[in-house]
Amino acid sequence: MADKGGFPHYMLKEIFEQPQGLRDTINPRVSLERGQVHLEEVRISDDELRALERINIVASGTSRHAGMAGQYMIQELVGVPVEVDYASEFEYRNPLICKGELTIVITQSGETADTTAAQREAKAKGSRTIAISNVIDSTIAREADGVIYTYAGPEISIASTKAFTAQLAVLYLFAVYLGQVRGSLSKEQVRQHVSRLLEVPKQAEIVLQSAPACARLAEKYHAVQDFLFLGRAIHYPIAMDGALKLKEVSYVHAEGYPTGETKHGPNALIDENLPVVIIVTCDRSDPAAVLRYQKNVANIKSFKQQSGRVIAIATEGDDQVSRLADQTIFVPQASELLSPILEIIPLQLFAYYMAVEKGLDVDRPRNLVKSVTLE
Repeated sequence: MADKGGFPHYMLKEIFEQPQGLRDTINPRVSLERGQVHLEEVRISDDELRALERINIVASGTSRHAGMAGQYMIQELVGVPVEVDYASEFEYRNPLICKGELTIVITQSGETADTTAAQREAKAKGSRTIAISNVIDSTIAREADGVIYTYAGPEISIASTKAFTAQLAVLYLFAVYLGQVRGSLSKEQVRQHVSRLLEVPKQAEIVLQSAPACARLAEKYHAVQDFLFLGRAIHYPIAMDGALKLKEVSYVHAEGYPTGETKHGPNALIDENLPVVIIVTCDRSDPAAVLRYQKNVANIKSFKQQSGRVIAIATEGDDQVSRLADQTIFVPQASELLSPILEIIPLQLFAYYMAVEKGLDVDRPRNLVKSVTLE
Protein backbone atom coordinates (compact mmCIF):
# COMPACT_ATOMS: atom_id res chain seq x y z
CA MET A 1 0.00 0.00 0.00
CA ALA A 2 3.07 2.25 0.21
CA ASP A 3 3.11 2.23 -3.59
CA LYS A 4 1.31 5.10 -5.34
CA GLY A 5 -0.69 2.63 -7.38
CA GLY A 6 -0.73 4.74 -10.53
CA PHE A 7 -1.77 7.94 -8.77
CA PRO A 8 0.45 11.03 -9.18
CA HIS A 9 0.57 11.63 -5.41
CA TYR A 10 -0.07 9.68 -2.22
CA MET A 11 -2.64 12.25 -1.11
CA LEU A 12 -4.88 11.59 -4.11
CA LYS A 13 -4.43 7.83 -3.73
CA GLU A 14 -5.40 8.04 -0.07
CA ILE A 15 -8.46 10.19 -0.82
CA PHE A 16 -9.61 7.48 -3.24
CA GLU A 17 -8.88 4.74 -0.68
CA GLN A 18 -11.46 6.14 1.74
CA PRO A 19 -14.37 3.88 0.77
CA GLN A 20 -12.25 0.78 1.47
CA GLY A 21 -10.83 2.27 4.66
CA LEU A 22 -14.38 2.92 5.87
CA ARG A 23 -15.47 -0.63 5.05
CA ASP A 24 -12.49 -2.12 6.87
CA THR A 25 -13.17 0.08 9.91
CA ILE A 26 -16.94 -0.44 10.07
CA ASN A 27 -17.85 -3.91 8.78
CA PRO A 28 -16.08 -6.16 11.35
CA ARG A 29 -17.67 -4.23 14.22
CA VAL A 30 -21.35 -4.37 13.35
CA SER A 31 -24.11 -6.92 13.02
CA LEU A 32 -27.10 -5.67 11.07
CA GLU A 33 -29.15 -8.83 11.75
CA ARG A 34 -28.69 -8.60 15.52
CA GLY A 35 -28.80 -4.83 15.66
CA GLN A 36 -25.48 -4.64 17.50
CA VAL A 37 -22.14 -2.84 17.53
CA HIS A 38 -19.19 -4.89 18.85
CA LEU A 39 -16.30 -2.96 20.43
CA GLU A 40 -14.60 -5.49 22.69
CA GLU A 41 -11.35 -3.56 22.32
CA VAL A 42 -12.80 -0.75 24.46
CA ARG A 43 -11.94 -2.94 27.49
CA ILE A 44 -14.04 -0.84 29.90
CA SER A 45 -16.88 -2.64 31.67
CA ASP A 46 -20.52 -1.99 30.82
CA ASP A 47 -21.11 -0.92 34.44
CA GLU A 48 -18.44 1.77 34.15
CA LEU A 49 -19.82 2.95 30.82
CA ARG A 50 -23.32 3.17 32.32
CA ALA A 51 -21.95 5.24 35.19
CA LEU A 52 -20.18 7.79 32.97
CA GLU A 53 -21.10 11.37 33.77
CA ARG A 54 -18.88 13.17 31.26
CA ILE A 55 -16.55 12.47 28.35
CA ASN A 56 -13.47 14.49 27.39
CA ILE A 57 -12.12 14.29 23.84
CA VAL A 58 -8.54 15.46 23.40
CA ALA A 59 -6.68 15.73 20.08
CA SER A 60 -4.75 18.03 17.75
CA GLY A 61 -5.21 19.25 14.19
CA THR A 62 -7.42 17.12 11.96
CA SER A 63 -7.99 14.61 14.77
CA ARG A 64 -9.44 17.38 16.91
CA HIS A 65 -11.91 18.22 14.14
CA ALA A 66 -13.00 14.57 14.20
CA GLY A 67 -13.41 14.89 17.97
CA MET A 68 -15.58 17.99 17.53
CA ALA A 69 -17.88 16.01 15.22
CA GLY A 70 -17.80 13.15 17.72
CA GLN A 71 -19.10 15.51 20.39
CA TYR A 72 -22.29 16.02 18.38
CA MET A 73 -22.63 12.28 17.73
CA ILE A 74 -22.26 11.24 21.38
CA GLN A 75 -24.42 13.97 22.85
CA GLU A 76 -27.18 13.32 20.29
CA LEU A 77 -27.23 9.52 20.59
CA VAL A 78 -26.25 9.03 24.23
CA GLY A 79 -27.09 12.25 26.09
CA VAL A 80 -23.77 12.43 27.95
CA PRO A 81 -21.96 15.81 28.16
CA VAL A 82 -18.82 15.92 26.00
CA GLU A 83 -15.98 18.46 26.13
CA VAL A 84 -13.41 18.78 23.33
CA ASP A 85 -9.92 20.14 24.02
CA TYR A 86 -6.77 20.99 22.13
CA ALA A 87 -4.25 18.40 23.31
CA SER A 88 -1.57 21.08 23.44
CA GLU A 89 -3.65 23.15 25.90
CA PHE A 90 -5.19 20.37 27.98
CA GLU A 91 -2.59 20.11 30.73
CA TYR A 92 -2.20 23.88 31.06
CA ARG A 93 -5.79 24.57 32.08
CA ASN A 94 -5.66 22.22 35.10
CA PRO A 95 -8.49 20.01 33.81
CA LEU A 96 -10.95 19.24 36.59
CA ILE A 97 -11.52 15.55 36.06
CA CYS A 98 -13.88 13.82 38.45
CA LYS A 99 -14.73 10.21 39.12
CA GLY A 100 -17.00 8.78 36.46
CA GLU A 101 -15.29 10.47 33.51
CA LEU A 102 -13.77 9.07 30.33
CA THR A 103 -11.10 10.70 28.19
CA ILE A 104 -10.89 9.81 24.49
CA VAL A 105 -7.58 10.67 22.83
CA ILE A 106 -7.38 10.72 19.03
CA THR A 107 -4.19 10.62 16.97
CA GLN A 108 -3.52 9.15 13.53
CA SER A 109 0.07 8.16 14.33
CA GLY A 110 -0.43 7.25 17.97
CA GLU A 111 2.81 9.08 18.77
CA THR A 112 1.67 12.73 18.86
CA ALA A 113 3.57 14.30 21.77
CA ASP A 114 0.94 16.71 23.09
CA THR A 115 -1.84 14.09 22.83
CA THR A 116 0.30 11.55 24.71
CA ALA A 117 0.97 14.17 27.40
CA ALA A 118 -2.76 14.92 27.64
CA GLN A 119 -3.58 11.23 28.05
CA ARG A 120 -1.04 10.92 30.87
CA GLU A 121 -2.50 14.01 32.55
CA ALA A 122 -6.01 12.54 32.35
CA LYS A 123 -4.86 9.18 33.74
CA ALA A 124 -2.98 10.88 36.56
CA LYS A 125 -6.23 12.59 37.58
CA GLY A 126 -8.14 9.32 37.65
CA SER A 127 -9.80 9.25 34.24
CA ARG A 128 -10.20 6.09 32.23
CA THR A 129 -8.88 6.54 28.68
CA ILE A 130 -9.69 5.21 25.23
CA ALA A 131 -7.30 5.79 22.32
CA ILE A 132 -8.34 6.11 18.69
CA SER A 133 -5.32 5.50 16.45
CA ASN A 134 -4.42 4.24 12.97
CA VAL A 135 -1.20 2.56 14.12
CA ILE A 136 -1.22 -0.79 15.93
CA ASP A 137 0.68 -0.90 19.25
CA SER A 138 1.53 2.82 19.15
CA THR A 139 2.43 4.63 22.38
CA ILE A 140 -1.04 6.11 22.82
CA ALA A 141 -2.64 2.67 22.30
CA ARG A 142 -0.33 0.89 24.74
CA GLU A 143 -0.96 3.42 27.50
CA ALA A 144 -4.76 3.60 27.12
CA ASP A 145 -7.27 1.45 28.99
CA GLY A 146 -8.93 0.65 25.69
CA VAL A 147 -8.19 1.31 22.03
CA ILE A 148 -10.31 1.50 18.88
CA TYR A 149 -8.16 1.24 15.77
CA THR A 150 -9.01 2.91 12.50
CA TYR A 151 -8.24 0.41 9.78
CA ALA A 152 -7.57 3.03 7.12
CA GLY A 153 -4.26 1.50 6.10
CA PRO A 154 -0.90 3.33 5.96
CA GLU A 155 -1.22 7.06 5.34
CA ILE A 156 1.91 8.41 3.67
CA SER A 157 0.89 11.95 2.73
CA ILE A 158 1.34 14.45 5.56
CA ALA A 159 -2.17 15.86 5.13
CA SER A 160 -4.52 13.37 6.79
CA THR A 161 -7.48 12.28 4.66
CA LYS A 162 -8.50 8.63 4.96
CA ALA A 163 -7.51 8.47 8.65
CA PHE A 164 -9.87 11.40 9.31
CA THR A 165 -12.93 9.77 7.75
CA ALA A 166 -12.10 6.51 9.55
CA GLN A 167 -11.93 8.47 12.83
CA LEU A 168 -15.39 9.89 12.15
CA ALA A 169 -16.70 6.37 11.53
CA VAL A 170 -15.12 5.08 14.75
CA LEU A 171 -16.63 7.91 16.78
CA TYR A 172 -20.05 7.15 15.32
CA LEU A 173 -19.56 3.46 16.13
CA PHE A 174 -18.57 4.35 19.69
CA ALA A 175 -21.59 6.66 20.11
CA VAL A 176 -23.95 3.88 18.96
CA TYR A 177 -22.12 1.33 21.14
CA LEU A 178 -22.39 3.57 24.18
CA GLY A 179 -26.08 4.18 23.48
CA GLN A 180 -26.52 0.41 23.17
CA VAL A 181 -24.79 -0.26 26.52
CA ARG A 182 -26.57 2.53 28.39
CA GLY A 183 -29.99 1.79 26.92
CA SER A 184 -30.48 5.20 25.29
CA LEU A 185 -30.88 3.37 21.95
CA SER A 186 -33.22 0.45 21.39
CA LYS A 187 -32.14 -2.58 19.37
CA GLU A 188 -34.19 -1.32 16.42
CA GLN A 189 -32.56 2.13 16.66
CA VAL A 190 -29.11 0.51 16.75
CA ARG A 191 -30.06 -1.51 13.66
CA GLN A 192 -31.10 1.68 11.85
CA HIS A 193 -27.83 3.42 12.73
CA VAL A 194 -25.81 0.38 11.61
CA SER A 195 -27.73 0.23 8.35
CA ARG A 196 -27.03 3.90 7.62
CA LEU A 197 -23.36 3.51 8.50
CA LEU A 198 -22.96 0.52 6.19
CA GLU A 199 -24.20 2.68 3.30
CA VAL A 200 -21.50 5.32 3.79
CA PRO A 201 -18.61 3.62 1.91
CA LYS A 202 -20.79 3.24 -1.20
CA GLN A 203 -21.88 6.88 -0.86
CA ALA A 204 -18.21 7.92 -0.53
CA GLU A 205 -17.53 6.23 -3.88
CA ILE A 206 -20.24 8.39 -5.42
CA VAL A 207 -18.72 11.56 -3.94
CA LEU A 208 -15.34 10.68 -5.44
CA GLN A 209 -16.94 11.10 -8.86
CA SER A 210 -16.89 14.85 -8.13
CA ALA A 211 -13.09 14.89 -8.58
CA PRO A 212 -13.20 16.49 -12.06
CA ALA A 213 -15.54 19.22 -10.78
CA CYS A 214 -13.19 19.88 -7.84
CA ALA A 215 -10.27 20.10 -10.28
CA ARG A 216 -12.18 22.71 -12.31
CA LEU A 217 -12.86 24.68 -9.13
CA ALA A 218 -9.13 24.70 -8.36
CA GLU A 219 -8.35 25.84 -11.87
CA LYS A 220 -10.77 28.74 -11.41
CA TYR A 221 -9.68 29.78 -7.91
CA HIS A 222 -5.98 28.84 -7.75
CA ALA A 223 -4.82 32.48 -7.74
CA VAL A 224 -7.03 33.38 -4.73
CA GLN A 225 -5.11 33.75 -1.46
CA ASP A 226 -7.93 33.84 1.12
CA PHE A 227 -10.99 31.64 1.70
CA LEU A 228 -13.72 31.45 4.34
CA PHE A 229 -15.14 27.99 5.11
CA LEU A 230 -18.50 27.87 6.89
CA GLY A 231 -20.69 25.21 8.51
CA ARG A 232 -23.31 24.91 11.21
CA ALA A 233 -23.54 22.34 14.03
CA ILE A 234 -21.72 19.08 13.17
CA HIS A 235 -20.76 20.56 9.79
CA TYR A 236 -18.68 23.31 11.43
CA PRO A 237 -15.72 20.99 12.24
CA ILE A 238 -15.84 19.80 8.63
CA ALA A 239 -15.52 23.42 7.48
CA MET A 240 -12.58 23.71 9.89
CA ASP A 241 -10.89 20.67 8.38
CA GLY A 242 -11.56 21.82 4.82
CA ALA A 243 -9.81 25.08 5.65
CA LEU A 244 -6.93 23.23 7.32
CA LYS A 245 -6.40 20.98 4.29
CA LEU A 246 -6.21 24.04 2.01
CA LYS A 247 -3.68 25.70 4.32
CA GLU A 248 -1.55 22.59 4.66
CA VAL A 249 -1.06 21.63 1.04
CA SER A 250 -1.65 24.80 -1.01
CA TYR A 251 -0.32 27.45 1.44
CA VAL A 252 -3.51 29.46 1.00
CA HIS A 253 -4.89 31.30 4.00
CA ALA A 254 -8.27 29.82 4.94
CA GLU A 255 -10.44 30.12 8.03
CA GLY A 256 -13.12 27.73 9.23
CA TYR A 257 -16.00 29.45 11.00
CA PRO A 258 -19.48 28.63 12.34
CA THR A 259 -21.86 30.07 9.74
CA GLY A 260 -23.90 31.90 12.37
CA GLU A 261 -20.79 33.74 13.57
CA THR A 262 -20.21 35.55 10.28
CA LYS A 263 -22.43 38.43 11.37
CA HIS A 264 -20.22 38.86 14.43
CA GLY A 265 -17.20 40.09 12.49
CA PRO A 266 -16.16 38.08 9.41
CA ASN A 267 -19.07 39.48 7.38
CA ALA A 268 -17.02 42.65 6.96
CA LEU A 269 -14.52 40.68 4.86
CA ILE A 270 -16.97 39.09 2.44
CA ASP A 271 -16.88 40.61 -1.03
CA GLU A 272 -15.88 39.56 -4.55
CA ASN A 273 -12.29 38.96 -3.36
CA LEU A 274 -13.05 36.47 -0.56
CA PRO A 275 -14.72 33.25 -1.78
CA VAL A 276 -16.99 31.55 0.74
CA VAL A 277 -17.14 27.75 0.90
CA ILE A 278 -20.33 26.83 2.74
CA ILE A 279 -21.60 23.41 3.77
CA VAL A 280 -25.35 23.47 3.25
CA THR A 281 -26.41 19.81 3.15
CA CYS A 282 -29.78 18.88 4.63
CA ASP A 283 -31.22 15.75 6.24
CA ARG A 284 -34.87 16.34 5.33
CA SER A 285 -36.03 13.83 7.95
CA ASP A 286 -34.57 15.96 10.78
CA PRO A 287 -36.62 19.10 11.62
CA ALA A 288 -33.62 20.77 13.31
CA ALA A 289 -31.49 20.13 10.21
CA VAL A 290 -34.18 21.63 7.98
CA LEU A 291 -34.22 24.77 10.14
CA ARG A 292 -30.43 25.05 9.87
CA TYR A 293 -30.70 24.58 6.14
CA GLN A 294 -33.16 27.47 5.85
CA LYS A 295 -30.78 29.70 7.80
CA ASN A 296 -27.92 28.65 5.51
CA VAL A 297 -29.93 29.54 2.40
CA ALA A 298 -30.63 32.97 3.90
CA ASN A 299 -26.89 33.36 4.55
CA ILE A 300 -26.04 32.53 0.94
CA LYS A 301 -28.52 35.14 -0.29
CA SER A 302 -26.89 37.68 2.02
CA PHE A 303 -23.38 36.83 0.77
CA LYS A 304 -24.50 37.20 -2.83
CA GLN A 305 -25.93 40.67 -2.03
CA GLN A 306 -22.42 41.58 -0.85
CA SER A 307 -20.97 40.46 -4.20
CA GLY A 308 -19.56 37.38 -2.52
CA ARG A 309 -18.54 34.29 -4.52
CA VAL A 310 -20.11 31.17 -3.02
CA ILE A 311 -18.99 27.56 -3.39
CA ALA A 312 -21.59 25.25 -1.84
CA ILE A 313 -21.44 21.65 -0.68
CA ALA A 314 -25.09 20.57 -0.98
CA THR A 315 -27.30 17.50 -0.93
CA GLU A 316 -27.91 15.81 -4.26
CA GLY A 317 -30.87 17.33 -6.10
CA ASP A 318 -30.89 20.64 -4.23
CA ASP A 319 -31.85 23.00 -7.06
CA GLN A 320 -32.40 25.95 -4.71
CA VAL A 321 -28.78 26.04 -3.57
CA SER A 322 -27.39 25.36 -7.05
CA ARG A 323 -29.31 28.39 -8.37
CA LEU A 324 -27.98 30.65 -5.60
CA ALA A 325 -24.33 29.54 -5.40
CA ASP A 326 -21.67 30.25 -8.00
CA GLN A 327 -20.54 26.63 -7.92
CA THR A 328 -22.11 23.62 -6.19
CA ILE A 329 -20.65 20.19 -5.40
CA PHE A 330 -23.28 17.60 -4.49
CA VAL A 331 -23.07 14.72 -2.01
CA PRO A 332 -25.65 11.93 -1.56
CA GLN A 333 -28.51 12.26 0.93
CA ALA A 334 -27.36 11.00 4.34
CA SER A 335 -28.36 11.35 7.98
CA GLU A 336 -27.28 14.50 9.79
CA LEU A 337 -24.62 12.75 11.86
CA LEU A 338 -23.07 10.82 8.96
CA SER A 339 -23.06 13.43 6.18
CA PRO A 340 -19.77 14.96 7.49
CA ILE A 341 -17.92 11.85 6.25
CA LEU A 342 -19.15 12.64 2.75
CA GLU A 343 -18.81 16.43 2.93
CA ILE A 344 -15.09 16.42 3.66
CA ILE A 345 -14.19 14.44 0.51
CA PRO A 346 -14.77 17.25 -2.04
CA LEU A 347 -12.96 19.67 0.30
CA GLN A 348 -9.96 17.30 0.37
CA LEU A 349 -10.05 17.07 -3.42
CA PHE A 350 -10.28 20.85 -3.77
CA ALA A 351 -7.23 21.34 -1.52
CA TYR A 352 -5.32 18.69 -3.47
CA TYR A 353 -6.05 20.20 -6.89
CA MET A 354 -5.28 23.71 -5.62
CA ALA A 355 -1.80 22.52 -4.61
CA VAL A 356 -1.33 20.77 -7.96
CA GLU A 357 -2.32 23.96 -9.83
CA LYS A 358 0.35 25.80 -7.86
CA GLY A 359 3.00 23.19 -8.62
CA LEU A 360 3.61 22.41 -4.93
CA ASP A 361 4.90 19.28 -3.18
CA VAL A 362 1.48 17.91 -2.24
CA ASP A 363 2.64 15.01 -0.08
CA ARG A 364 5.37 16.89 1.77
CA PRO A 365 4.21 20.45 2.56
CA ARG A 366 6.95 22.72 3.87
CA ASN A 367 7.59 22.89 7.61
CA LEU A 368 5.23 19.98 8.40
CA VAL A 369 5.84 16.40 9.53
CA LYS A 370 3.52 13.37 9.62
CA SER A 371 3.88 12.69 13.31
CA VAL A 372 4.39 15.65 15.63
CA THR A 373 6.67 14.16 18.30
CA LEU A 374 7.83 17.46 19.81
CA GLU A 375 5.58 19.88 21.71
